[in-house]
Amino acid sequence: MDFGWLKRFFPRGLYGRAALILFLPVVAVTLVVTVMFLQRHFEGVTRQMVESAAAEIALVAERVQAAPDDAAASSAGAAIAAPLGLTLELPPAAPVTEGRQSYDFSGRVVISEMHRQLPQVVAVDLWQVRQVRVLVGGERPFVLELPRRRLTASNPHQLLVLMLGTSLLMTAIATVFLRNQLRPIRRLALAAEAYGRGEVTPYRPAGAIEVRSAGRAFVEMRARIERQNEQRKLMLTGISHDLRTPLTRLRLGLSMLSPDLPPDPDEIAAMERDVAEMGAMIDAFLDHARAEAQDGAPEAVEAREFLDEIVADAQRGGHLVRLADFQTGAGGGQLVVRVQALRRAIENLIANAVRHGTKVEIAARLTPRSFAVTVEDDGPGIPPERREEALRPFVRLDSARSRNQGQGAGLGLAIAADIARAHGGELRLGDSARLGGLKAEIVLPR
Repeated sequence: MDFGWLKRFFPRGLYGRAALILFLPVVAVTLVVTVMFLQRHFEGVTRQMVESAAAEIALVAERVQAAPDDAAASSAGAAIAAPLGLTLELPPAAPVTEGRQSYDFSGRVVISEMHRQLPQVVAVDLWQVRQVRVLVGGERPFVLELPRRRLTASNPHQLLVLMLGTSLLMTAIATVFLRNQLRPIRRLALAAEAYGRGEVTPYRPAGAIEVRSAGRAFVEMRARIERQNEQRKLMLTGISHDLRTPLTRLRLGLSMLSPDLPPDPDEIAAMERDVAEMGAMIDAFLDHARAEAQDGAPEAVEAREFLDEIVADAQRGGHLVRLADFQTGAGGGQLVVRVQALRRAIENLIANAVRHGTKVEIAARLTPRSFAVTVEDDGPGIPPERREEALRPFVRLDSARSRNQGQGAGLGLAIAADIARAHGGELRLGDSARLGGLKAEIVLPR
C-alpha cells in the first residue's frame, strides 16, 4: 500500500520535522498517561469509595426497613446515619431526579456502581457539585444525603493539570533548545546558498559535533575552491609571463634569419633550446592541472611497498635516494589514498630535493590516526620566512635554492601541497636535522 499521500500533511522544513519528532512522543505519552489514569486509577478509586458508601447506605436501609413504624424507622436510621456523616430524609422532602453534569466524568461511574452495589437504589442525584442525594426504595422510601467527597477523590484534576502544565513547560524549553540547535544548520545553509551565488559570506562552524563537522567541511571545500580559482588565475599569469621570454628570443632569432644565407647552426640550436624550454613549461602546467583534477578513486595500498617502489624508481634514475626509516604501529600497514596522486606528490618532493641537493633520505611514520612521509636533502634549504611563499604555484626561490641543475616552473611543492590538502592533510616545510637541508613532510589522516 502506498502511503505517499501522507507526505502532504507533514512539514517540509527541518525545524517543523524536528519539532514533530520531539513533540509527538510527548503528546502521545500525555494521552496514554491520561487515559490510564482515568480508566485504571481514577475509576478504580471511585469504585472503591462508592463500595464503602454503599455498605453504609445498606446498613441504614436495613434498620429503616426493619422498624415497626415510620417514627421508629426515622429514629433508628438517624442513629446510624448521623455518626457516618449521612443526612436522612424520611419521608423524602423533595423528589430525586437521577442525573449528572456533562463535565462530571466520575459521575457515570458513581451512578452505575451505586446501582450495582444496591439494587434497591432508585435514583442518584449528582446535579449538585458538593452534595449527593440517593433515593432508596422499598416499603419506606427515604433519601440519604452525603458529601460528594465520600464518593470520588477530591480535586482529581490536579494530576491532569500538573501533567499538562509540565508538558507545556518542557515543550517550551525544548522549543528554545531545538531552535538554538537548528540555528547553525540554517546559517550553514545560508552560507552555502550565498556561495552558490558567488558571494563569500562570513561563516564560523558552531553547534553540535556533527554540525561543526559539516561546517568545517564546507569551509575547507570553499577555501579549496577559492584556492583553485586563485591558482587558475596565477596559471594564466604564469603562462603569459614565463612564455614571453622564449617567444621573444624565438621571434628575434627568426627575424635575423636570412633567406639567402644558410642558417647558423648555433642559432638553430638556441631556438631548439627555447622550444624545449617552452615544452617543459607547458608540461609543468599540465602536470599542475592534473594534480588539481585529482583523478582516480581512493584505493587500499601497502604503505611500505608503495614507498619502496617510489625509492626504487628514483634510484634507477641515478639519484642518491634511500628509505632511511619506516615506523608502523597498531592498525595495520595499509593506506586508503589516491595512489597516483600521492605518488606524484612524493616524486615531486624527491625531484625538488635532488635538484637542489646531492643526497635524499625518506622517512615514514604510520600510526592508527595518521600517515606521515618525510623527504630530506642536504641542499641549501629555504628560509623560514619564505616557506609559505614556496608553496605557491609558479614561485621560484632563486636566492634560497640552487639553480645549477634546472630551473623548473615553480610547481613541484605547490602540486604536492594541493595533493596533501585534497587528502585532508597538509605539507609542512622545515629544516632537516639529518642532512642539514630542507625537510618536506606530508601528513595525511587515516
